[in-house]
Amino acid sequence: MPSQVMPTYARLPVMFERGEGAWLWDKQDRRYLDAISGIAVCNLGHAHPAVFAAVCEQAGKLVHTSNLYRIEKQEELAQELCRVSGMENVFFCNSGAEANEAALKIARRYGHFRGIDEPAVIVMEGAFHGRTLATLSATGNRKVQEGFAPLMSGFVRVPYDDIAAVEAVADPNVVAILVEPIQGEGGIRVPADDFLLQLRRICDQREWLLMLDEIQTGIGRTGKFLAYQHTFVRPDVISVAKALGNGVPIGACLASGVASEMLTAGKHGSTFGGNALACSAALAVLKALSRDQLIERAARLGDQIRETLRTALGQHAHVVDVRGKGMMIGIELDQPCGELVSLALERGLLINVTADRVVRLLPPLVFTEEQARLLADELSKLIVGYLKLTA
Repeated sequence: MPSQVMPTYARLPVMFERGEGAWLWDKQDRRYLDAISGIAVCNLGHAHPAVFAAVCEQAGKLVHTSNLYRIEKQEELAQELCRVSGMENVFFCNSGAEANEAALKIARRYGHFRGIDEPAVIVMEGAFHGRTLATLSATGNRKVQEGFAPLMSGFVRVPYDDIAAVEAVADPNVVAILVEPIQGEGGIRVPADDFLLQLRRICDQREWLLMLDEIQTGIGRTGKFLAYQHTFVRPDVISVAKALGNGVPIGACLASGVASEMLTAGKHGSTFGGNALACSAALAVLKALSRDQLIERAARLGDQIRETLRTALGQHAHVVDVRGKGMMIGIELDQPCGELVSLALERGLLINVTADRVVRLLPPLVFTEEQARLLADELSKLIVGYLKLTA
């Protein structure tokens, strides 16, 4: 029977039935090593017992009441997120795109607060912020924008990791910068060590908000709870989602300073955002990350995987770079390599290709040493074999 799901994804010919840790099994009981984590979502892997227990317990009590009333788990989660991030308050929603929408609304309201009638936000080439009309307009990818014009105005685009280009922006309507600490969909692009620090300096000088999209980099992915914590920068707004619920949909927009004062009663909302079930899952995620020291593990295992890949691939003429931070790894080739995804699937390995020629790895933070070696070894062999065939 043909699927009646809209064909918005070029889906691979596999249907998974169950998972445990970093492994998934299809309906034929074939096992696959998951090195993409549902696109940076399942940081704790599959069927994590703490998340399972929290969701079951909460579902047996209360799933949803709406934000017309106080929600105990929501307030607990907001307190914990503010503690680990240094932010002051949180707006809860259901996804990364919604978290970025909240950030953009904060920026626009801040602009009107300053008497600017048409506030603008600086965004980066190669960025990906979501697929709603506002976040699509902020995204720096013409391919995903094609066919959805007219896009929203109010965005000033500059090259990523180019401080001179940001300093050259003279638009008096600019009120904020929205940027990924590491570009994920853009090809695991890691900026200069002082990139965020220089953006913070410019924002302070010009009274702009510094807004960080940590949807893919956050919740321990890079070896810190949030990627900006590798620096001494404090942003004004942070958006998180993906791994926050380990598969249970939840997003959050965190704010501090004047940005935390922008969304008051009636100015924004979300029917499902931050309900008891989603917040219970997220609290279980945060506790497990801390208890099992998975963030520190991500830093160490990520370094090991990259080093093994560099040793195996670094001298290959068609391998441009092996880069990343923590368990966010990119292998750039000098040619499109989308076929590698299907070839890896045939070998029981789940990977992803982004920006046409970058193999993207986002393994669960619960990866074992053995799984890390297996991933690096098998993927190296696959890439070398593929490059021989395409030479």
